[in-house]
Amino acid sequence: MKPYYDKDGITIHRGDCLEIMPTLDENSVDSIATDPPYGLSFMGKEWDHGIPGEPFWIEALRVAKPGAHLLAFGGTRTYHRLACAIEDAGWELRDCIMWVYGSGFPKSLDVSKAIDKARTEDEPRIREICRFIRSGMDAAGLKSRSLTHLFGDCDPRLIDHWAARDTDSQPSLPTREQFEKIKAALDLGNDVDRLFTQLDARKGERSDDWKAAEIVGAYAGDPGGLGGKRFTRNDNLKRAPATDEAKKWDGWGTALKPSYEPIIVARKPLEGTVAANTLKWGTGGINIDGCRVALNGDYKCGANGRPSQTGLGDNYDESKANQHSETGRFPANLIHDGSKEVTGLFPETTSGRLKPSHIDRGKQRGRLGAYKGREITAEFGGDSGSAARFFYAAKADSAERRKSNHPTVKPLDLMRYLVRLVTPVGGITLDPFLGSGTTIEAARAESCKAIGIELSGEYCEDAIARLTQGVLF
Repeated sequence: MKPYYDKDGITIHRGDCLEIMPTLDENSVDSIATDPPYGLSFMGKEWDHGIPGEPFWIEALRVAKPGAHLLAFGGTRTYHRLACAIEDAGWELRDCIMWVYGSGFPKSLDVSKAIDKARTEDEPRIREICRFIRSGMDAAGLKSRSLTHLFGDCDPRLIDHWAARDTDSQPSLPTREQFEKIKAALDLGNDVDRLFTQLDARKGERSDDWKAAEIVGAYAGDPGGLGGKRFTRNDNLKRAPATDEAKKWDGWGTALKPSYEPIIVARKPLEGTVAANTLKWGTGGINIDGCRVALNGDYKCGANGRPSQTGLGDNYDESKANQHSETGRFPANLIHDGSKEVTGLFPETTSGRLKPSHIDRGKQRGRLGAYKGREITAEFGGDSGSAARFFYAAKADSAERRKSNHPTVKPLDLMRYLVRLVTPVGGITLDPFLGSGTTIEAARAESCKAIGIELSGEYCEDAIARLTQGVLF
């Protein structure tokens, strides 16, 4: 299959990764770093309707070299299903990295407002539409999952709401287009068309209670947003709860502010020992020294623990960085974005580090017996500051998100760190869910080769633009 883009060690394939990965050679990639769908229908995107199941990770296992590591982002509500699919495919779960950030936007439904807005008087008539759809499904012997292909392989629960039984909660009305598709698929008549048209015309209307509610203020500023789009705020006015039931649930919501994402760390089973596998395949370990955390936070450790100017801009001080010859702190399974929201959670601490001082030659003393040599004393040589310095800070440039319409762009600094952690210099990393291309740009910056697979032509073009037009460099 001809690649969509292929130049200087970077290859992009456009298509379904389950169709593209079988065309790749067995045991051919050194690592896999990816941000797959979380199955949350995020911002209504069709690609986020489901979590990649076992077949995806079985094929990824075939392509990976023995000992190759897999890093896969997951959603806090659904990563357990992702982890089970990866493990069931034959990967060994090794760890879980927590990516902690302060930029998450709450997507919570205000329960009190929802009660006041609801047009509950329409529910009995909506149930008539639901019975009509359910009767057609029962007559055809079909379940909700049998119709999901009509709506971009949506979650079956969406159709359950359209075909709710009288004992089911939350009956809902499909759109006109969805209703016509269901009618055609089930060979239904036009018995409820007039009722549907009346109810459909009332969609979006607020209840009389909501319209009559007391105005107590106005929201300031714009609502948050992702991927170049803003979350909508239908009404800029603040209203007091209008009904007794709404007053009872004033202050209640449905979701927490997102502040972290888990990154599953897995490894393809080794051939023999770690040493034997590494010598044969060049995989099996993780790059500890190349990903150590700077001792004082002044600089970031690059390959082999050497100071790197990557991402530091005008704040880089080479003379200060060179004062430290130590390799840095051991990388942890927690990474943060360096934001004030996150670093403010850490206490101020002072860490100790022993600096030996040799005196009194010729003395013989030791805890495990006598020895000839010098007495060793120690003086404090540590550092102080926020305990956030103990963990790697992958700071995101705000320009990164503005350059792409993809709603879940990961920071380039974070992806560079992850690629470096599991991929030897010159090795090949694979991202079967490429998105806007952060992984392949990170691989290029880390002197690695990369293969990306992306279903969307728009996002493929985003990725190519980053490579060819220097979007982030």
